[in-house]
Amino acid sequence: MHIQKIAAFSDGDTGGNPAGVVLADALPLDADMQRIAAEVGFSETVFATPMGDSWRVRYFSPESEVAFCGHATIALGAALALQQGDGVFALALNHAQITVEGQRQGTTVAAALQSPPTRSQPAPATLVAEALALFGYTWSDLDPRIPPALAHGGADHLVLALKTRSALAAMRYDLAAGRVLMRREGWATILLGFTETAQQWHTRNAFASGGVLEDPATGSATAALAGYLRDIAWPHASRINVVQGEDMGMRSLLRAEFSNLPGSSVRVAGTARVMSG
Repeated sequence: MHIQKIAAFSDGDTGGNPAGVVLADALPLDADMQRIAAEVGFSETVFATPMGDSWRVRYFSPESEVAFCGHATIALGAALALQQGDGVFALALNHAQITVEGQRQGTTVAAALQSPPTRSQPAPATLVAEALALFGYTWSDLDPRIPPALAHGGADHLVLALKTRSALAAMRYDLAAGRVLMRREGWATILLGFTETAQQWHTRNAFASGGVLEDPATGSATAALAGYLRDIAWPHASRINVVQGEDMGMRSLLRAEFSNLPGSSVRVAGTARVMSG
């Protein structure tokens, strides 16, 4: 079985979030997909097989199956463009129907996904307090303009906006404790963000639920964040640009574009690069 390694949301020919991509005539058994994802060791590996005019898609982290993964979808879009030619590809996920677009551009592939519908709600104070304690933050570290929220963009995320870039850079937490909290609440990641301007964001995503301390680029969380900002009438001008992975030395660039229609899909775009080895 050929496993491609593609870094999604790259900064040109560097950075990005590595994903494994398997294009197969039929999906392997669940246990085999889980084993392969663990062996690849990236935060997610995506498996896809032709199904009529679309592709049946499933995502696995090293420890569990996930409902939706944005960076692996971008990596899949790149792999499909390289195999099938430039185009828009329909994807059938476990619980949603989405599309991904891939267009070859020299040494990289431009790719964009349309997320599942978004939704958000205020996060209960008890859960926020528990999350703040996990990271060693206090309520005074939060940006009061952007209240903590539970946001969905294909997967569920806790969103915590911080007042300063230095607080974001200082993110630390215990992986085992984070795993317990995130699995109990069904959160794919905890997104920590700092807004440099209304449209320019810096984020970090704790991914203990998948057995990974931090994700260098998280498309589903970016879609969820965009949907949440729309819900609170943030002055987003229908787009946000996100820098992620910078504090890990894996700078990644994501762009979210969206309408003002509540709950509607978010377009998350970036570039992808094929990794050697």
